Amino acid sequence: MAKVTILDIAKELNLAFSTVARALNDHPAISKTTKEAVRMTADRLGYHKNEIASSLRSGKSNIVGILVPSIDVTFFSSVVHGIESVMNKHGYSILLYQSQESVKQENKGIETFLNSRVDGIIASISLETEHADAFKTIQKNNIPLAFFDRKLPNFEVPSVTINDYIGGFTATEHLIKAGYKKIVHITEKRNLLIFSERKRGYVDALRKYGLPIEEERILSGPLSIEFGRQGVRELTAKGIDFDAFFTLEDFTAMGVIQELKAMGRKIPEEVGVIGFANEAFCNLVTPTLSTIDQQTLKMGEEVALLFLKILKDKELPPENRHIVLPPLLKVRESTSRGLFIE
Repeated sequence: MAKVTILDIAKELNLAFSTVARALNDHPAISKTTKEAVRMTADRLGYHKNEIASSLRSGKSNIVGILVPSIDVTFFSSVVHGIESVMNKHGYSILLYQSQESVKQENKGIETFLNSRVDGIIASISLETEHADAFKTIQKNNIPLAFFDRKLPNFEVPSVTINDYIGGFTATEHLIKAGYKKIVHITEKRNLLIFSERKRGYVDALRKYGLPIEEERILSGPLSIEFGRQGVRELTAKGIDFDAFFTLEDFTAMGVIQELKAMGRKIPEEVGVIGFANEAFCNLVTPTLSTIDQQTLKMGEEVALLFLKILKDKELPPENRHIVLPPLLKVRESTSRGLFIE
């Protein structure tokens, strides 16, 4: 069956092609009666608008590219859900691309977005990203850009993040107030801003409460369950004493818990563990994992609303360009020691 076109509708109603085209686009010069007749006929004939042709004529695709490290992580999938819910309400669809923590894949994603003529890009950078070259290309093409969670330092782009410094400070302070004194911090070997800020919060909390800052209790490596397990093994083999762990994210914390349990260490009585992100599994493991919640759904909604302002106003005043959300402490069994548990 041949595809129904605007010309078919025009012949059916004995109207000019231009009249039908303008009626379908809700042009104010066309009467309500004519618009209704055109729409009813279009539905009856099974007409579907050619979105590609329409976007070429208008210069707008009503599609926004979303670039994330991995949708398998609850944090990113939840943020994307927040973005999509807001953008859909405002007539936009999203095109999702995963970098898989690879700068090469990230660049490919950006190229895909540019070739797809997206109206803008919302991104969270990969762990390998050190330079802004690919993102500068977006700007050179006059395509609006916003970051969420992870962003490049010294690269001025509107963003929505949480206060990672406060998150790191809060997690460490919670451990100290629960009675832990020899607190290990596991961080990333790559110096992303969010991780260095969490580490800075850890250091300042120790300093505030008069606890020593010992480099042997700061471990750097790849965020993973296995690195969490490895960290516990290495500290034990070296005879470095510890009674708590604050990890850069929840998967690494899960590895710490697994290794501590394998060694027969009691959690939280002997060793406390707190993560960061509030992944979905935190409430499902034994013991349940204390963590820092990053308000993922709100982060997605806020970056989408910020992005809509960019699309409308093009240039935002400095005070409206960056939104920083407060991190929320979630106390569960892994650090409870008789304290309140969520």
